[in-house]
Amino acid sequence: MDRFELVLVLLAMAVALGVMARWLVLPYPLLLVVGGLLISLQPGMPTMALPPNLIFVAFLPPLLYAAAFNTRWSAFRQQLRAITLLAIGLVLFTTAAVAVVAHEFLDLPWAVGFLLGAIVSPPDAIAATAITQRIRVPRIVSTILEGESLVNDASALVAYRVAVGAVCGTFIWWDAGVSFVVVSLGGVLIGLVGAILAIQLHKWLNRYDLADAKLSITITLLTPYAVYLPAEHLHLSGVLATVAAGLWVGSHCTTVFTHTLYIEAKAVWEMMEFLLTGLIFILIGFQLPVILSALADSHTLESLTRSALLVSGVVIVARIVWVFPGAYLPRWLDRKVYGVSDPYPPWQNVAVVSWTGMRGVVSLAAAMALPMTLPDGKTPFPHRDLLQFLTFWVIFATLVGQGFTLSLLIRILGVDKLASTETPDVDEDATC
Repeated sequence: MDRFELVLVLLAMAVALGVMARWLVLPYPLLLVVGGLLISLQPGMPTMALPPNLIFVAFLPPLLYAAAFNTRWSAFRQQLRAITLLAIGLVLFTTAAVAVVAHEFLDLPWAVGFLLGAIVSPPDAIAATAITQRIRVPRIVSTILEGESLVNDASALVAYRVAVGAVCGTFIWWDAGVSFVVVSLGGVLIGLVGAILAIQLHKWLNRYDLADAKLSITITLLTPYAVYLPAEHLHLSGVLATVAAGLWVGSHCTTVFTHTLYIEAKAVWEMMEFLLTGLIFILIGFQLPVILSALADSHTLESLTRSALLVSGVVIVARIVWVFPGAYLPRWLDRKVYGVSDPYPPWQNVAVVSWTGMRGVVSLAAAMALPMTLPDGKTPFPHRDLLQFLTFWVIFATLVGQGFTLSLLIRILGVDKLASTETPDVDEDATC
């Protein structure tokens, strides 16, 4: 089977599993990963090592851009503190927690432990969006989850770069802090500039009657790459550049797109999102045989299982430990210090946020992108295969374990009933 035929087969699998997910009322990334894993274990199936650049360049920009475009800026801004606490604070907290456990219980060096923590710390934007679209939750919950998953990739990837440098022996703590600020702000700046230029291009084409639907939609498809690639080439955050561009264009779409053009573009984007998401999550399932083949001679099944359960448990528990104080402590401080009586959120909503931490595309790409050797070109990168194995099982455990139980948790806690009592926002159903 050549590569083209294989892609067609995988797309057909994605369609079949997508139909099954709708029938079972489940977020389709869950079944795609499980289906990909089960299919990859069948005799005669080819092994497919997923090139990390394929994820970072081909898949990530359009998927992040689409998620950001569909995020309402007004709601995002209102929940900025909660999103920041999760997207930056929780990422760093999870990184540190995983590093401690990896060092104390798995005998990994501190630098390698922090690297593992940086890889598995960011929840997945695609999985979060798929879940909030399929399961009814209060608006504040969906806004926080989607906003967190848009921003946390950038903070995790910056921590990832720092940790790789530490493993390679080039870590300087003050340089890491400066790098975080420069990479983040630089990425946002490039994203905003690119978004403004894209909007001006659309307006110019409309002014001189040079645009039709095909041209305008093609420009929207190119926009995420037009901001992501320059940011990455300048060693800035391509993720934040893409998210910033998506938020800006999405919040100004009424000045650019007619309603008819918006409907046509939305259909194209939804099809592309489904195809890309289907391929990437099935390919995640195909990675286990590739990773296991590299570990077969150096680790026992028992030790691998114990390590995978331990790291997955830490990732899940760290989120629960962080989310509850993060939801209530800032509001308590507001009351004590500023006299602001912002109402406390229902604990049921907080519980749902604490259980919605599915990992996915970015974690896998970061693990697969680890260097083969240290800078000397001879010494193998320490524990590379083990890091990839643990990353896969954290993805699998959070996607399947938390993903399959989330709808049950929502029903048990009555969060769906809380959502049904909400009154719609004035601009909730507004489109271009």
